[in-house]
Amino acid sequence: MRKVFFLAVLCISATAQADVSKKRTMLFSGNANYALAEKIADYLDVPLGNALVSKFNDGEINIQIKENVRKQHVFIIQSTGPSENQSVNDNLMELYLLIRTLRRASAKTITVVMPYYGYARQDRKTKPRVPISASDIACMLEQAGADRVVTVDLHCGQIQGFFHNAPVDNLYASPVFTNYFMNKNLDNLVIVSPDAGGVERAKKFQERLARFGIPSCMALISKQRAQAGVVGSMQLIGDVENANAIIVDDLCDTGGTLVRAAQLLKDNGAQNVYAAITHPVFSNNALEKISNSIIKEMIIADTIPLQGEIPSNINVISIAPLLGEAIRCIEKGTSISALFE
Repeated sequence: MRKVFFLAVLCISATAQADVSKKRTMLFSGNANYALAEKIADYLDVPLGNALVSKFNDGEINIQIKENVRKQHVFIIQSTGPSENQSVNDNLMELYLLIRTLRRASAKTITVVMPYYGYARQDRKTKPRVPISASDIACMLEQAGADRVVTVDLHCGQIQGFFHNAPVDNLYASPVFTNYFMNKNLDNLVIVSPDAGGVERAKKFQERLARFGIPSCMALISKQRAQAGVVGSMQLIGDVENANAIIVDDLCDTGGTLVRAAQLLKDNGAQNVYAAITHPVFSNNALEKISNSIIKEMIIADTIPLQGEIPSNINVISIAPLLGEAIRCIEKGTSISALFE
C-alpha cells in the first residue's frame, strides 16, 4: 500500500514539474497604468497575472503574487510617472517590490516593461552635489533583479548605458504617430524639434514619413532657459510659412514651453500647429494651457494615464500593440529590431 501511494506522489510531482517548466508568457502590473496593461494583455491574448498590489493603512505598499511563477518568464508592466492617487515614488516602489517578490518566487527571467522612465530628466550633474538620478534608478532596478528593460522614448538615449547587466530596448512611438498623420493627408509639412536635444527624434519622424512618400522639411527651436523649467527666450531656425507644423517631443510637463513654441510657429506664418508628444506628464494646469492654446491637435501616447478632463484638441493613441509585439519578440527569442523602424 505504501509503494502505491509513493508511486502516485511521484506521478503527481512529475506532472506538476512538467506544468511549471512549460514556458509561457506571464504578465503582471502595478497600479501606475493598469488600463495600458489590460490593453497589452488583450493584444497578446494573455490574462494578466493574479497579483495583489495595494497599500496598508500607514501607506506602506503591500504585494502578493497569487499564482506560481517558478521557472517562468515574467513581464512587469509599470510606468514610473504620476498617476491617480499615486506619486512617481509610489509607482517606483511598487515596481521595485514587484521585482523583488518575483525574484524570491523563483521566476526564471524578469522583464520590466516601463513605458515611461521616471527621473530620466536627471541624467547628468548640472550643479555640485546633486545625484544622477536616472543612473541611480537603473542601479536600483538591476540590483532588484530585473533581467531586461523595455521602455519608450527615453528622454536621453544614453540612459541605456546606465544599465550594466540588463539589456535595454528603447522603443520609439514615432511609427504610431506617423501612421496617424499619414491618414490626415496634410501638405507642406514641417517637422519641428522644440530643442537641440530632440533633433534626432524629429529626424526619425521625418524619415519615416519619407519612406511612405510623404515629403517634409525640418525646423528647430533654439531656447535659452532662465532656470530649471523656465524658458527665457526662443528663436526659430527654419521656415514654417504656410506650413502644417508638427512639434515632436518625448514629453510635456507643465505645457508652458510647448504652448510658447506653438505660438512662435504661428507668429512665423505656420498655417496649423500640431504636436506629437509621447509622455503626457501634464503637471499643474498643463491641460488648461493646451486647451487654450493655438495647437490645433495634440497626439499623445497612453504611457501615463491622464488625470482630469481631456481637452478637445488632445487625442490619445495607445502604444499597447507596440509593447505587445516587443513582449512577443522577447518571449519567442526573435529580433526586436523591426519595431525600431
